[in-house]
Amino acid sequence: MPEVTTIGLDIAKNVFHAYGADERGHVLFSKKLSRGKVLDFFAAQPVCTVALEACGGAHHWGRELMDMGHTVG
Repeated sequence: MPEVTTIGLDIAKNVFHAYGADERGHVLFSKKLSRGKVLDFFAAQPVCTVALEACGGAHHWGRELMDMGHTVG
């Protein structure tokens, strides 16, 4: 089974959307997450690169994800 190496996170007000891809860029999952479940979801993921959109909330989420060991870009 391919391992997730990159997760793209679309930040929204209440419902976030995460897309996972392997090292070759093949999509492994697409998942909707409520705001309250985002950190639980990432805590269960292997350490990987997380791509965030550039918005006001990205700094907050980036810091939270880096504290878990993820690389944020």
